[in-house]
Amino acid sequence: MTMEMKDSGSVVLTAYHPHSPARIPGMEQSFVQDIPTGHSPTSRKSLPRCRRINRMLSNESAPPPAFSRSNSQASMDSTSMEDFWCEVESIKESSEDGSEEATLLEFKPADEGELEAEWLQDVGLSTLISGAEEEDGQALLSTLTRTQAAAVQKRYNTYTQTLRKKNKHTVRDVRDIFGTNDSAPTFETVPVSPVPSNGIQLPGQKPVWKSVSSNSCLDCGLDKGSPSVTEELSYEVSFSEAITVLPKSQEWPKNQRFKKEDSALPKFIVRKSRFGLTEVGDLSAEDMKKIRYLSLIELTAFYDALGVELKRNRAERVRGRENGLFGVPLTILLENDQRKVPGIKVPLIFQKLLLKLEETGLETEGILRVPGSASRVKNLHQELEAKFYEDTFDWDQVRNNDAAGLLKMFVRELPSPLFTVEYLPAFITLVEKISKIKLQLQALHLLIMLLPEANRDTAKAFLQFLKKVVANEGKNKMNLWNVSMIVAPNLFIYKGKRANQQEMQAAATTAHIVRLLIRYQDILWTVPSFLISQVRKMNEAAMNNSKRQLMFDKGVRKLLRRKTMERDRPERPEGAVTFPPYLQSDIPEGVIRVYAPLHSKVSMAIQLNSQTKAKDILARFHCENSHESSQNMRGQIQSLHEIGGNIGQHCLDPDAYMLDVYRANPQAEWVIKPKAT
Repeated sequence: MTMEMKDSGSVVLTAYHPHSPARIPGMEQSFVQDIPTGHSPTSRKSLPRCRRINRMLSNESAPPPAFSRSNSQASMDSTSMEDFWCEVESIKESSEDGSEEATLLEFKPADEGELEAEWLQDVGLSTLISGAEEEDGQALLSTLTRTQAAAVQKRYNTYTQTLRKKNKHTVRDVRDIFGTNDSAPTFETVPVSPVPSNGIQLPGQKPVWKSVSSNSCLDCGLDKGSPSVTEELSYEVSFSEAITVLPKSQEWPKNQRFKKEDSALPKFIVRKSRFGLTEVGDLSAEDMKKIRYLSLIELTAFYDALGVELKRNRAERVRGRENGLFGVPLTILLENDQRKVPGIKVPLIFQKLLLKLEETGLETEGILRVPGSASRVKNLHQELEAKFYEDTFDWDQVRNNDAAGLLKMFVRELPSPLFTVEYLPAFITLVEKISKIKLQLQALHLLIMLLPEANRDTAKAFLQFLKKVVANEGKNKMNLWNVSMIVAPNLFIYKGKRANQQEMQAAATTAHIVRLLIRYQDILWTVPSFLISQVRKMNEAAMNNSKRQLMFDKGVRKLLRRKTMERDRPERPEGAVTFPPYLQSDIPEGVIRVYAPLHSKVSMAIQLNSQTKAKDILARFHCENSHESSQNMRGQIQSLHEIGGNIGQHCLDPDAYMLDVYRANPQAEWVIKPKAT
């Protein structure tokens, strides 16, 4: 499908750039650089402090600013960003009064070739650096699309050329990896056809994708003031492969305005294919690790296809606290919390702050925008650190605005930003260099897939809360743009320090990113189908490699000889040996055996047809066991899971057509059990 969309739904953003070459915020400078002295807020003492910061970035400022508007970037009225700068000033004041600790990230300059080496390691191809012939790297390379392979080849070429210049050691030639013969490797163009959502595309096979009814799709759009035209998103083909024509202008046209109205954002829907949709939590941790590898490769290929440089930060993290609530790394905080609540995915303190605000604060006028008392927030902070895990903290004493202040403080004080230091520049770039909302959304989607599990789960909980705040706009007077402006500096101006010049230039950019995150969060936390297909291929390639390796294993050969001798002995009584379901020869084609350990009837053979859905199987088990009142099942949502074969574990969409899933993974086992939440 075409990647173009009508300009009627386009969005314009603000960015102010110096006359020197533009840089992505935070790429090469510390996050604590001071604002130029010529624009010190103290020069306008007659204005409120937040207004002085706002005017500093406006053409109305006198004397003239040291930097001007970039011709390639959009603009916005200074008054429309007032909430953003007030929030920046509030953060600065809370930092100065000592309520927030000053843990910084130290940025190291990238040595030549190091960025490419780190990239290869981050995508799971460290074997290209070490020269080892490991199966995982080979399996990954065997699944890449044309554009993805080109992205890997480009980075590897840069890495090897750099090492040759430094004469460090002999490196593998790129032709040994990709099987090319020319000195300048090229790829044979392979026609790309859609792949089944969670299956494997066979050569010459037509995609099994069908339009479904409007209630069987993922709909991301606000009804109020939404555009009349709705655009569909496809997950069937990789985003980079779908870019057939490079847009003429990748940056915002001169003097274009950044529309802050909610209706300025287009409405997108994702139609469910016959394989349904897969959420982030529906896949096993091992398969999600592979999704991260593939997402970084795909994101790089996507930026390459658009002619945009994908930049990343290199940071040396200062070690955070190992106990307490605020300023503790998410992974350590979750390890501590899981001792109390096994399996928890979002820190307990963060959950409690969200719950407090959802119960009493959603209708509070100006929630998130109106600051709480600085002294009260500081005292509550200290009291929470001392009493939270003892369950002696009195939540009734916490006012809504103070709870909102604590929530934002928690996000700011994370030793590493919620969206990670490494990829903050990529978030900025996707707005500053890509003008189409649809392309921005696709880049943002891949960035979300890249996040560590703890960051992604915590961000999802945060955005779900923000969506509820926006839904109560009629009472709290906080629309999507208001909320985005308040939240943006807490996420993208790191550690609450004074904003440097480049961060201030990105004000509207970061607010727009938050707006996209809130508005399209249901889409962003759905795993693209083409990535799942590639994971299946990776697992199949790894299994095939393992089988080949086993054939050469001496111990296995001995075992095979022994088994050959045993075949001549009398057969065992029928039923003496039970094989896994996928090895049972008595199960005909199209019949699966489903296990339900928590039901009284623990297994059932089910004949599949072209219309059988996962929810039909669930309903049949429920009907067969309707008389039971199992304590194990109370309050739990039962889902059908696909386990083994070419997938680790996959919680199936209730609308998935089972015959299609079965054909994509005939060696899987099928189990009904509670869905992980």
